[in-house]
Amino acid sequence: MKIAVKTLDNKEAGSIELDASVFGVEVRADILHRMVHYQLNKRRSGNHKTKGISEVSGTGKKPYGQKGTGRARIGTLRAPQYVGGATIFGPVVRSHATELPKKQRVLALKTALSAKAASGQLVILDAAVASAAKTKDMVAKMKALGFNSALIVCGEELDHNFALSTRNIPLIDVLPSDGANVYDILRHETLVLTKEAVENLTKRLTA
Repeated sequence: MKIAVKTLDNKEAGSIELDASVFGVEVRADILHRMVHYQLNKRRSGNHKTKGISEVSGTGKKPYGQKGTGRARIGTLRAPQYVGGATIFGPVVRSHATELPKKQRVLALKTALSAKAASGQLVILDAAVASAAKTKDMVAKMKALGFNSALIVCGEELDHNFALSTRNIPLIDVLPSDGANVYDILRHETLVLTKEAVENLTKRLTA
């Protein structure tokens, strides 16, 4: 499948042939859902914690006798029914990560790329390079290209000036090709790939 290539100045720069096994697979919502679930679970810190009865500060002495007071029996003031006491079955520090087979993760990325290509939301740039780190100039270029919400995937390394020019533009994110992922692709309206990114992603997903 062929797609036109543009420059940052919104000029035509020929065309590029996209590998159908990467950009033309069947779009499966279930695979995308699993991958997004996997990514969001993996990024959770899991550091929320409450104190159990052995961790609460306080005396271990029995407050009063077991019998003869007319009050309910109690063994410790650190019990959960008292203010400042323990929390029963509260959260503990743990990993929220879930498992997903590597083949499904690869398929999910192919599916996300294919979904953008099928919906006409895939744009190929000749290169993502800026001569100077000027956010104002880059905003004008993004506006001319029609990018309101876009993920720009570059080559193996980001151009320093381009990265500085785009980092303060709302809804515009820039990643190296190794950082391309399903969640970021889906949460942006437009996916922008440089020719180098296309080459790197094709090599990565067909290896």
